[in-house]
Amino acid sequence: MMSKKNSTKQAAAALMSINASHLKVTLVRSLAGHLPNHKACVNGLGLRRIGQSAIVQNNPCILGMIKKTAYLLKVEPVEQQ
Repeated sequence: MMSKKNSTKQAAAALMSINASHLKVTLVRSLAGHLPNHKACVNGLGLRRIGQSAIVQNNPCILGMIKKTAYLLKVEPVEQQ
């Protein structure tokens, strides 16, 4: 069985290989009881409620925010024109 820490690292590595210009991030877990800096990262991505999605640019700054809070999010590549 894969530990949660390893699965988060694999998810982060998969993010780095995405070539899409934008990413769709969806909040899938509650922010209640989590670290204040993780809450701030999720809010910085434009997410407030469970199930809410936002389309963000794929750049190193955003990827760092996603990597830090990957256990709260679902991430999908999106091609915008």
